[in-house]
Amino acid sequence: MSVPANLRYTNDHEWARDEGDGTYTVGVTDHAQEALGGIVYVELPAEGTRVSAGGRFGTVESTKSVSELYAPISGVVVAKNEGLDAAPEAVNDDAYGAGWMVRIQAESSGEFQALMDAAAYATHIGG
Repeated sequence: MSVPANLRYTNDHEWARDEGDGTYTVGVTDHAQEALGGIVYVELPAEGTRVSAGGRFGTVESTKSVSELYAPISGVVVAKNEGLDAAPEAVNDDAYGAGWMVRIQAESSGEFQALMDAAAYATHIGG
């Protein structure tokens, strides 16, 4: 199971990557996609939607269940992965690449810094 060192993680198994321009790309972790099973639908917010850290920002439907997505940071959605409409299985195939979900313009970098680093997340999932 992959836990990239350059990302930060939530207790709810979302990841965030600092893009260096005040935006953060967000998705679900490899651990989460594995637990969900085959993903068949992803519901994401429209660009311009304000999200709050810890607040719901969408859902993922798999062959096993429907799961809520929670924002790791507060801000405004500036992009969503339109490719997931036609190919939601990209989350299973490449959770940290093609399976990204949204990009958020953050209100501050402090929330990102407060997320778990890779070592803490690996411990969190029992790795």
